[in-house]
Amino acid sequence: METNLKVPASREELRELRAGDYVYLTGTIYTARDAAHQRLYESLTRGEDIPLPLDGTILYYLGPTPARKGQVIGSAGPTTSGRMDKYTPLLLKKGLSGMIGKGKRTEEVRKAIMEQGAVYFAAVGGAGALLSKCIRESEVIAYPDLGTEAIRRLRVEKLPVIVIMDSRGNNLYETAVHSYLEKYAVRED
Repeated sequence: METNLKVPASREELRELRAGDYVYLTGTIYTARDAAHQRLYESLTRGEDIPLPLDGTILYYLGPTPARKGQVIGSAGPTTSGRMDKYTPLLLKKGLSGMIGKGKRTEEVRKAIMEQGAVYFAAVGGAGALLSKCIRESEVIAYPDLGTEAIRRLRVEKLPVIVIMDSRGNNLYETAVHSYLEKYAVRED
C-alpha cells in the first residue's frame, strides 16, 4: 500500500500502517544519532526536559554531510538503527511515535514499538543525495557541539520511507525473507 502521511502523526494514524507499506512523509521530523540519543536518554532518566517534543515525533537517524552552496542540507541518508536500540524503548515510552533508519532492530525494540503503537521506517541507504531533495528546511535545535550529530528540525516534503516494523509486531525484514524463499526456493520433486 502507498500512503501520504502528515507528520507529526497520531498513534491512531501510525497503527493503520503495515510492514511493507510505502509512505511519503510531509511535515516536521527531527534528526538524532548516537551521541544525541545518549544525551536525550540521560536527561530523561534524570527527569529533565529535553530540547524537542516527543509526542507524535518521528526521529530520523541521520548525520547529514555539510550542505553545498544553495542547498538546504547535504546528503541525508539513514544510519544504522541498531546503535540507538538501547535508548529507543525509553524514548518510545516517553512519547516518540516513530523512527527512520536502516537495518534490523532488537526484540526489545520490537516489543516497545508494539506496546506504544509506534512504527519503524527504513529509508534507502546509499540514496542520501536523493533523499536530501525532500528536505525543504533544516535547523539545528540542540547540541550544536555534536556537529553532524546535532539534533535538527527538518521540514520534509514527500520523504519516501518503507514501514519495516508496524505496531502489530510485523517485521518486513523477516516476512520478506520468508516470502522470497517460498517464491524462489528450489524444490526437489
